[in-house]
Amino acid sequence: MKTVKDYIRTIVDFPHEGIMFRDVTTLFADPRGFRMAVDQMLHPYAGQPIDKVVGLEARGFILGGAIAHQLSVGFVPIRKKGKLPGRTISQDYKLEYGEAIVEIHDDAIEAGERVLVVDDLLATGGTCAAGISLIERLGGEIVSCAFIIDLPDLGGRKVLEDMGMDVHALCSYEGL
Repeated sequence: MKTVKDYIRTIVDFPHEGIMFRDVTTLFADPRGFRMAVDQMLHPYAGQPIDKVVGLEARGFILGGAIAHQLSVGFVPIRKKGKLPGRTISQDYKLEYGEAIVEIHDDAIEAGERVLVVDDLLATGGTCAAGISLIERLGGEIVSCAFIIDLPDLGGRKVLEDMGMDVHALCSYEGL
C-alpha cells in the first residue's frame, strides 16, 4: 500500500546545487495520491470547530482549497506582496537567501474565527510564521498548521511550536 511519500518526486540540485527538492506536483497529479494527502491532512481536524482554512502561496492554495471544501468552510489565501487586489495588511520575514513580504486582505478573517493554516512544505518556518502573525493581527485563532512535508533539519517545526502552534506533517525528509 502506497504512502503519501511514495508519490513525491525528489529533484537533485534544484534550485541550487546541494538541494534535494521535494516536488509535490507528482502527488497532486495522481488522483489517489492527491485524495490521500487531502484526507490525511484534514483527518486530525474532523469534528473540530474551524471557520477558515488559510493557504500559503502557492501550493498551499491547492491543498487549502481542497481541505476547505471538504470541511465546508471558507478559504483565504496569503499571497506575496502586490498580488491581492483589495486592502491588505502585510508582514515581512526572512528567507534563507533574503527577505520577503506576504499579505492578506484586511477583512479576510474576523476576530475569534478559528483558522487552520495549510502549506505543502515546512522548512525554516518563516513563511508560516509570517502568515500566523497576519491572522493573529486580524484576531484569528490558529487551530493548527498542517503540511505534507516537514524538513526537520531546517528547524521550522520548532519555530512554530515555540510560537505555541500545533503542527502536523504527513511525512518528513532528512537533510536539505
